[in-house]
Amino acid sequence: MNNSIESSIHLYDQANMRKLLIDFPKQVEDAVAESEQYVAPYRVRALNNIILTGLGGSAIGGDLLRSFTADELELPFIVNRHYTLPGYIDQRSFVIVASYSGNTEETIAAHIEATRSKAKVLCISTNGESEQLAKKYGQPYIKIPSGLPPRAALGYSFFPLLMVFKKMKLIDLPNKDIRETIKLLEEKSKLFSSLDKKKNPALRLAYELKDKLPIIYSSTERFDAVNLRWRGQIAENAKQLAFGNVLPEMNHNELVGWNVMKRLMKTMTVVFLRDKDDHARVQLRMKIMKDIVGKYSPNVIEVWSEGSCPLARLFSLVYLGDWVSYYLAILNEVDPTPVKVIDYLKGELAKV
Repeated sequence: MNNSIESSIHLYDQANMRKLLIDFPKQVEDAVAESEQYVAPYRVRALNNIILTGLGGSAIGGDLLRSFTADELELPFIVNRHYTLPGYIDQRSFVIVASYSGNTEETIAAHIEATRSKAKVLCISTNGESEQLAKKYGQPYIKIPSGLPPRAALGYSFFPLLMVFKKMKLIDLPNKDIRETIKLLEEKSKLFSSLDKKKNPALRLAYELKDKLPIIYSSTERFDAVNLRWRGQIAENAKQLAFGNVLPEMNHNELVGWNVMKRLMKTMTVVFLRDKDDHARVQLRMKIMKDIVGKYSPNVIEVWSEGSCPLARLFSLVYLGDWVSYYLAILNEVDPTPVKVIDYLKGELAKV
């Protein structure tokens, strides 16, 4: 056991984010079990489009759901991060209102707009104004457990909605895929919670990112949301900036930026998130890109998804990123849980 990292965890992890990460497989298992009682809130034939509206940790579940279902879903599905909704919202729109606290001001505004537009609304929150609006207008409501940082409640923000999609027959998801995903998460929980750097790839990667500027690259299909999750977790947990983009789009613009400011590039660590089902041409692009950026950044790392089914592979990378951001927080000598600057911003907004 690494005594140095262990003592740092005791010193900086005041709210015990580590336990939330260790318990994540159980959170997923509980969320799936609770979802068994759900009934389809609306008939698919009555829908033209799907919109999940939410922010931050409440929206990332929607991003992952959109990415995961993109190949199969026959309705357009977007994630909305704003006070207002797209102009096409009407009575044939399925609007999912996601706010962990139930009081996110942007989400509440969008909730009210969706109701006025006579959209078919489903709410998911712990309580708050969102719950009150759902009760007032007789809208379907999913109540999830409270007391967690929203970003640490991903099991509750993703899997209940995944099960709703399954109940509505929007997707065909074998139960064995869910079981495999939980089993893989349980195995990774044991591995990633180890404080032995030689055994723990999450801890090793955190050391690679310490005092560096992480640049995260991935394919567009299915893993753009994982890319976003990594960047968000590094920012919120480790209090460290991270940037990223997706292929093939960045090959048509951002790639050219790997040219000047070479001194800055030497401080970057590039992480490629990989999956065996990435488009063949995207895999080739990544191979070529490694050579290109490797001329400027001394640290280029590939991280591959694990598992046989797409759901397991998706969450293998999500879970790894969560642990990497946690250990990076400890190495940065900060508490991974508080987000004081966000609390300050909300306080200032509340004054107006």
